[in-house]
Amino acid sequence: MAGMDIAVTGLGLVTPGGIGVGPSWAAVCDGRPAAALDPLLTDNPVRISCRVPGFDPERLLSARRAHRLDRFVQFALVAAHEAVADAGLDPQTWDGARVGVVLGCADGGPGTVEEQHHVLREQGADRVSPLLLPMQLPNMLAGQTAIEFGATGPNLVVATACASGATAIGTARDLLALGRCDIVLAGGSEAMVTPLVMAGFAQMGALSKRHDDPASASRPFDADRDGFVAGEGAGILVMERVADARARGAHVHGRIIGYGATADAHHMTSPHPDGAGIEAAVRAALADAGADPDDVQHVNAHGTSTPLNDLAEARMIGRTLRGDPLVTSTKGVTGHLLGAAGAVEAAFTVLSVEHELVPPTANLVIPDSRIEIKLAQAATYMPIDLALSNSLGFGGQNTALAIAPA
Repeated sequence: MAGMDIAVTGLGLVTPGGIGVGPSWAAVCDGRPAAALDPLLTDNPVRISCRVPGFDPERLLSARRAHRLDRFVQFALVAAHEAVADAGLDPQTWDGARVGVVLGCADGGPGTVEEQHHVLREQGADRVSPLLLPMQLPNMLAGQTAIEFGATGPNLVVATACASGATAIGTARDLLALGRCDIVLAGGSEAMVTPLVMAGFAQMGALSKRHDDPASASRPFDADRDGFVAGEGAGILVMERVADARARGAHVHGRIIGYGATADAHHMTSPHPDGAGIEAAVRAALADAGADPDDVQHVNAHGTSTPLNDLAEARMIGRTLRGDPLVTSTKGVTGHLLGAAGAVEAAFTVLSVEHELVPPTANLVIPDSRIEIKLAQAATYMPIDLALSNSLGFGGQNTALAIAPA
């Protein structure tokens, strides 16, 4: 499988920057932070989040369909429709048995669980919805997507915490390289911004508490960062073998040319302090791509805005990628989309390569003095022959994707 180039022919995004690739890409390129006080978190110790603006599932999906789906599935279906249309594919005419779905999420549907637990407590067990399990189970993310598009090939959800979306893309690449399918809808979706989940993150001390200025709360690599801002959304990529995409005359946004995945085996929530695990993933992705660390020109970093993650990742980049790549974290705009983050950021990296444009790291005012890498503080036009998208997750999960132009 090494050396197998996989084309990205379709992109679909639902992010705090906007609904659709155009609004989402414009938001990160303009460096417009989405973080704001969240009225649904009024009673929580941390009340800041990055919500998808104006998301109306009844308008974007049918009303009947929307009411039977948790928010994390709604996001994925909207993004997938955009991606499939962008790829110029018609689910009515494709061979569904050769179409796979590989999606990532960290939690499934906690919003549905919290709502139905309230019903259980207040009204009794006989009032709990029969749709509780079909709505909240993580595998329904891929299952409902398959139903929506008639995709009867390999169908799975991967859970590697905040690396889930990137792991799904890497897994999809492997399936295509093995010939298990010809098209894969790959990516991630997450809707974990609920009172209970956010209370848990707050009790861990992981979230920014910048309530007096929420727009500046997510500030990757900045000396004054104090935690991440949780967000929601989805990113879906249509992936095909390059030869197949070119044979049908498809527009290729970029190519996934390398994938690496490792485990820190270090701590249940903290990254390895030296970034050993993500370094191994990066080296594996580059070896898979047949590339050298000196070749990397751009990195879309995991860059969560937490003190430990940013420092460990930056030190790894500095010692491993000797070509001095330009580094950004789009989480300054979107916040941390958790299980969807890796997919959304892979899509942004594909767009950076395609448009030769590195978005700025929003809210990066004074870089941490211990960080010695080249950080994008403004949108920067530059040719990019090789880029990396890094993703890390609780449990020491690490994924790196190597991305090249069409």
